[in-house]
Amino acid sequence: MKKLISIISAVTIIASAAFAQVSAEDAEKAYKIMESTDDVLAYHGDYSATISLVIEKPGKPKENVQYKIFERTDKDLMTIVQLFPEADKGVGYLRDGDNIWSYDPISRKFSHTSIKEALADSDVKLDDVEQNDNRWRENYEVTGYEIGKLGKFDVDIITLTAKTTEPSYVKSKYYIRRDIPLVLKEEDFSGSDRLMRTILIPKYAKVPAGYVSTQAILRDELNKGEQTQQIISDLTFDALPDKIFTKAYLEGLN
Repeated sequence: MKKLISIISAVTIIASAAFAQVSAEDAEKAYKIMESTDDVLAYHGDYSATISLVIEKPGKPKENVQYKIFERTDKDLMTIVQLFPEADKGVGYLRDGDNIWSYDPISRKFSHTSIKEALADSDVKLDDVEQNDNRWRENYEVTGYEIGKLGKFDVDIITLTAKTTEPSYVKSKYYIRRDIPLVLKEEDFSGSDRLMRTILIPKYAKVPAGYVSTQAILRDELNKGEQTQQIISDLTFDALPDKIFTKAYLEGLN
């Protein structure tokens, strides 16, 4: 029994140490930087956009997929509708707080799903496109903070480890410009610290409401050569009717 207690104590100490690598001051600074990456973006309140995905897999022709996204960021409401290819047109997703449904227009049925679900056969997950300002403090512990360089940019390098089951990955590392808090690169890791996915964001556009990442490249690090290019277009920031965030809206599209 004493040996068992010793083992448990050791594991507890190791686990605590893993979350104690960053001082409280640096952790707070890191949280504020992550929050500023949201603040500087144009996505506040209601917005809509077209998301075009180019999916590349070795030995297969490129696949083009397109979605329309509607989001009310301050209410955790999101609707996504597939536009292309024609065979999958009308496939949809609906989020209302913690409840997330996928919609099949052929069976006309809804089923509960997860924020971790991928769009089509791509490397883009639902939580990549949602814009929830509170997600950093709610879902992550800051386990690394340093200042470095990425290409020509001075960057803050922040490592976040999931403390809830909401994030798609156990650990993520962000490279953020210091002059303007824009995420340039994200690395996602498994529980065994294996690199699973890399996201590069080479292009941002400045609009009146803030910045928009118009291009992102998501690389599958487990399957070399597999990647998804994400293009954002047709952005609008007009108020959206409440009916868009209902099951009836998705049902009425077909």
